Amino acid sequence: MIKIKNLTKGYEAKKDVLQNVNLEISDSCVFGLVGINGAGKSTLLRLIAGVMRAEQGQVFVDGEKVYENERKKQEIFFLPDDPFYASGVTARTLADMYRSVYDFSEETFYEYLGKFKLNEKLPIRNFSKGMKRQVFVALALAIAPKYLLLDEAFDGLDPLARLVFKRGLVKLVEEKGATVIISSHSLRELEDICDSYGILDHGSITCSGELEKDLTKLHKFQAAFEGEITKEAFGFECLSFHQTGRVVRLIARGDAEFLLEQINALKPLFVEEIAVDFEELFIGEVEARGYLQ
Repeated sequence: MIKIKNLTKGYEAKKDVLQNVNLEISDSCVFGLVGINGAGKSTLLRLIAGVMRAEQGQVFVDGEKVYENERKKQEIFFLPDDPFYASGVTARTLADMYRSVYDFSEETFYEYLGKFKLNEKLPIRNFSKGMKRQVFVALALAIAPKYLLLDEAFDGLDPLARLVFKRGLVKLVEEKGATVIISSHSLRELEDICDSYGILDHGSITCSGELEKDLTKLHKFQAAFEGEITKEAFGFECLSFHQTGRVVRLIARGDAEFLLEQINALKPLFVEEIAVDFEELFIGEVEARGYLQ
């Protein structure tokens, strides 16, 4: 289990990247870390990986402090958004380097290189952005760490490669009991595989929990009215509210029957409930904090 307690981190250019972050991530899960650009997601992943030191607070992995803990770091693999590789490195030489640090399945590595149709002998610098990402995806799955941290995991991958990757992550969790933390803007991709999530906003975790459970707490309605209507008229707080002509679409938290009664009291021409997805949960949360207004 990962426990983050009162974590604070800043840089010379920005002093308050993370402020008093508290979070727990259970074992054997896929955790989606989401937030707007500059929210501090990459910084938080680096702190969890133990490659950076926080000004205040601690990251505990299985009850141990992770910073400067070489033994615990061998159970963690962090794949950044733009991983470094030396000029002339090939997929094969990259595998040789990581084999000296981690337990490494050569069979798994070359299995995924085959699925991605990558030439192990060509310099990585000659690959496209997506192909470079595929090499490191194959590397991560071959290492099969206890804790896999992925920054913008699906960036640059085509739809088929994304599917292969997602299946590989699910297999890693189910067969190895791994914990996967994914930072991504592709919320629809995350919804496919994540069972828990956290929203990072203004340097703090503002919302977290079990994804499926929290989605059932939100309700999205579409209704039409004779004329324009304000969100204040509904008598409950709208996380999201949009009106196009006579049609209103809103998202609210609470009892579905009560919300429907409030809407029907305004005598709509019609009203229907629509399923809420992860992207709408995220947008509703950030809109409620003043974004996109």
